Amino acid sequence: MSGQSITDRFAAAQHSMTGSAISKAVCKATTHEVSGPKKKHLDYLIHCTSEMNVSVPQLADTLFERTANSSWVVVFKALIATHHLMMYGNERLIQYLASRNTLFNLNNFLDKGALQGYDMSTFIRRYSRYLNEKAMSYRLVAVDFTKMKRGTDGVMRTMSTEKLIKTLPIIQNQLDALLDFQANPNELTNGVINAAFMLLFKDSIRLFAAYNEGVINLLEKYFDLKKGQCKEALDIYKKFLYRMTKLSEFLKVAETLVCFVGLYLLGHPQ
Repeated sequence: MSGQSITDRFAAAQHSMTGSAISKAVCKATTHEVSGPKKKHLDYLIHCTSEMNVSVPQLADTLFERTANSSWVVVFKALIATHHLMMYGNERLIQYLASRNTLFNLNNFLDKGALQGYDMSTFIRRYSRYLNEKAMSYRLVAVDFTKMKRGTDGVMRTMSTEKLIKTLPIIQNQLDALLDFQANPNELTNGVINAAFMLLFKDSIRLFAAYNEGVINLLEKYFDLKKGQCKEALDIYKKFLYRMTKLSEFLKVAETLVCFVGLYLLGHPQ
């Protein structure tokens, strides 16, 4: 039996009548059903980000509208859908998000009327702050750190000293916002928060890779730095070591979740 509420079905029917395929897909991706957004709806929205006849601002605004809902499930899934599109959609979506003066304003969000409402509202506030920081990073450097070319000839390994010193603190801020999600295994209790956590896990691996390569580049240049730059580089390196510890704790939680999902799938073959 479907977990969609009568409200979800009514909203989808309204969009069908008005001919708004994007609004209908967003509605279906952000139902009250306590599970992550369905892949088919996310895939359709990803496709839309590359269609020149689709208005990216309209798509983004439709997702923003869903975060005004009072239900933690709907709001959380709207954030997950947005994050998914930032990761896998056409770059023009994140360009648009980065161009906005404000993105998600959910610092005071609280769902008092639902099971798990208080707990999940905390994670919604943290998750929205990370997405805001991800968009801000793009706004500052015009690149998504999780998608940049890596390796010895990659962006961070070939970056100049001056640019490294400006860029690494931006990566630090984004990684801090990600690690501030701070979920432990006992709090990953449903398919919605698990879907969000898996996206954060994927971002953390790619973000840290860029961060690590930037620090390696900076250390290789260390003995050629000016006195003031040496102090900045040392400070960046100390902060890097601290974040390595925090990331290892985050990855332990991720490992637990991945093992749990694997065991679940073994016991529930498709």
